[in-house]
Amino acid sequence: MSKPKDMGSAPRPQLFDFDGVAMINAFTDNWENVQNFQARPDDIVVATYPKAGTTWVSYILDLLYFGQTAPERQTSIPIYARVPFLEIAYSNPDEGINFVGVDIVKNLTTSPRLIKTHLPVQFLPKSFWEHNCKIVYVARNAKDNMVSYYHFDRMNTVQPAPGEWEDFFQRFLNGKMVFGSWYDHVNGWWQKKKTYSNLHYMFFEDLAENTELEIKKLCSFLGLSVSPEIRQHITGQVQFDNMKKNDMANYSTLAVMDFKTSPFMRKGKVGDWKNHFTEAQNETFDEDYKQKMKDPTLNFRTLL
Repeated sequence: MSKPKDMGSAPRPQLFDFDGVAMINAFTDNWENVQNFQARPDDIVVATYPKAGTTWVSYILDLLYFGQTAPERQTSIPIYARVPFLEIAYSNPDEGINFVGVDIVKNLTTSPRLIKTHLPVQFLPKSFWEHNCKIVYVARNAKDNMVSYYHFDRMNTVQPAPGEWEDFFQRFLNGKMVFGSWYDHVNGWWQKKKTYSNLHYMFFEDLAENTELEIKKLCSFLGLSVSPEIRQHITGQVQFDNMKKNDMANYSTLAVMDFKTSPFMRKGKVGDWKNHFTEAQNETFDEDYKQKMKDPTLNFRTLL
């Protein structure tokens, strides 16, 4: 008798080296079309390393631009369709899934188009730079980012299996993660910020500490005039507990996410790494971090 199909029965993808960055097929199969993507001058890109606050900032941007003019979007269209994932090309006929990010972006009727990417800076399609598009980069401290990525890989069947925490910990330090090394990613975008003025670099920890202030800074960067009342309203809507309950924001409508294993939005806290790192791991991590984080102007907080 055949075993009933479950979320974990499909083979998980394997990492491979792609121009010096660890990747999987779901993000390289449509590479030529991604690289040739034609940006528009008013496109806005949300760029992050995976699990650094992507959905949080995507939701904030969507509310800033369309929360007042098209409120029905918030209750009828999932966030991944409002802010498409540019480089994804994934299909699973069994689950009725066919995602081609480039096509979803092209079919957007909104202006501006809000576009999500996890690409390292050197992989972003050149037309975004040529059109001087606004880019919002969100970075999260490596310890919490690692923990969040671990739980994400446990529940997202599109990703490679995480294995045991100890193995995952080492793999993260070695940069053997989908989209490569956390260090290369956050540093690459930080260096770009020094020469590209239309890049706004945000920190997850700042957003957690004072969401409304960060939204205010974001508005200033985007040239948006938003009343304090609307800013406060948005701040309330994007609080973690509200987003976690919101089926249009929490990815619960996506079949590849196995919520029995872990929710997509788990804790959203700063400092949860302390519940995962052993003392020895923390020492190993801190030593490794000192070696790899060479730019004294890029600073992260691991606790609030």
